[in-house]
Amino acid sequence: MKLKRTHMAGVLRPSHIGEQVTLNGWVQKRRDLGGLIFVDLRDKTGIAQVVFDHTVSRDAFAAGETLGGEFVIGIKGTVKERESKNPDLPTGDIEIFVEEVEILNSSKTPPIYIKDDDPVSENLRLKYRYLDLRKSKMQDNLKLRHKVTKLVREYMDGKDFIEVETPVLTKPTPEGARDYLVPSRVNEGKFFALPQSPQLFKQLLMVAGTDRYFQIVKCFRDEDLRADRQPEFTQIDCEMSFVDEEDIMEMNEGLMSYILKHTKGIELATPIPRMTYKEAMERFGNDKPDTRFGLELISLKDELINSEFKVFSGAIERGGMVKGINVEGKAEEFSRKDITNLEKFTKDYGAKGLAWIKVTENGVNSPIAKFLSEEEIQGILDKMKAKTGDLLLFVADEENVVHGALSNLRNNLGKMLKLYNDEQYNLLWVTEFPVFERDEESNRLVAKHHPFTSPVFEDLEVLEKDPEKARARAYDLVLNGYEIAGGSIRIHTSDIQEKMFKALGFTKEEAYRKFGFLLEAFQYGTPPHGGIAYGLDRLVMILANEENIRQVIAFPKTQNASCLLTDAPTVIDQEQLDELHLKVEKKISRRAD
Repeated sequence: MKLKRTHMAGVLRPSHIGEQVTLNGWVQKRRDLGGLIFVDLRDKTGIAQVVFDHTVSRDAFAAGETLGGEFVIGIKGTVKERESKNPDLPTGDIEIFVEEVEILNSSKTPPIYIKDDDPVSENLRLKYRYLDLRKSKMQDNLKLRHKVTKLVREYMDGKDFIEVETPVLTKPTPEGARDYLVPSRVNEGKFFALPQSPQLFKQLLMVAGTDRYFQIVKCFRDEDLRADRQPEFTQIDCEMSFVDEEDIMEMNEGLMSYILKHTKGIELATPIPRMTYKEAMERFGNDKPDTRFGLELISLKDELINSEFKVFSGAIERGGMVKGINVEGKAEEFSRKDITNLEKFTKDYGAKGLAWIKVTENGVNSPIAKFLSEEEIQGILDKMKAKTGDLLLFVADEENVVHGALSNLRNNLGKMLKLYNDEQYNLLWVTEFPVFERDEESNRLVAKHHPFTSPVFEDLEVLEKDPEKARARAYDLVLNGYEIAGGSIRIHTSDIQEKMFKALGFTKEEAYRKFGFLLEAFQYGTPPHGGIAYGLDRLVMILANEENIRQVIAFPKTQNASCLLTDAPTVIDQEQLDELHLKVEKKISRRAD
């Protein structure tokens, strides 16, 4: 390589006019106008126009005639003022007249266009990810991710945290998502698990006197995927000793202030607002509400409990509920067809239907009005503070269906009606989660967060007598409707930890077999401690204004947890299976997708 760059393409400006520069990069586009050849030369900083003029250099011009898209080249030339300026390009006031050129590599015609607005399918983008990552938007996302991790390390270092690496090969855990298992070759019939989080090790670091730990760490969960989840993901993980909830919240408010200031130029107002889990469910139907807009859920239990309309009153009598949303001033914007589409949307979340009322100057317009008394209709209007022009939407069912359908409908309407600014960042602490929730499939209690979360002091007795009513010293940090971090004050005594395992259905023997090392550690002077873990991928996704975390991960998996680039997971050769003492009962095709 003879021509080594002196400048990056995207940084050149009129102040460089008259300078001789050397650029390296890819051919974005080539235009041959006879005596002149124009090439858009791209590197990670942007695009600069370079000109091959046969009057400047015949050799360079001849080489320019052979160039194709995505050829890798080096050019040396003089920066001049551009005759036909391009106001849409940061380098649009200049161009470089080429004196020397070196073709560093040729390229086949790429299967995808290297431009941000290329409408190609995501599967093709993931198969040729190394080409997809050449796009300026993807490069910007990777830079943002790098910047966030750099800011985290700066802030944590300034707060006396130390970064400690914890094991990747560890013990399977019986709670939470499914583990990814790794067979041991030297310990026949035994398996490691890839960590779902460093939870137990960071607690042991507190036992060890580390006091303040953090780590930017890869974690693994074998669970069903969605837009904001991946089988392998990255956490910003931290733990602190001799603290309570207030200490951890204050420290993390400082961290988020630091990140937002240096990535978005936003001064975060602190303290961040707080809301209990109970209030969040009542007002928004989920525990990660987007507070950038209204459309809060309104309970109509008192107004409809005695109604002759059994769709409503029957749901309440069976222990369910009726809740509604007031879409203020939007009645005329929604046709019957539009409302039918909203109903289809709620049915995807288990709702049997979506009732509605339009408030007009002549009264109410609704297919359910004939089933309701005037007093009930007026009660609904009063409770929902309805005015002329409002559209009222209702779901009646058991609690989890009502909350699931309406909370998702609320978010859909917020986006559809553009009720918020994409550059607005609303943070919220959600607190006092239940310690337990009931798993519908097994009909047993499971930990809402994890089994090492401490109950609130007042609920320690409830833990044994009525565990479903116990509240946790847990807190989630929510940003624009996404949970970006979750944490808790941990249990730090073996007696309370044993009570927790008992409530989860573990015998004492089972608890010690699975977590004996932790319970034993608690007998050697464990300080009170707590922590939090951020989903780095999800946080960067929000800051980058993306809707899918695959956009901020260099080499992500697909929706079915496969890698189209490397064709992983794949079938293992029999020789390797024999070494690992494994046998595959059912052969599968070579392709994982």
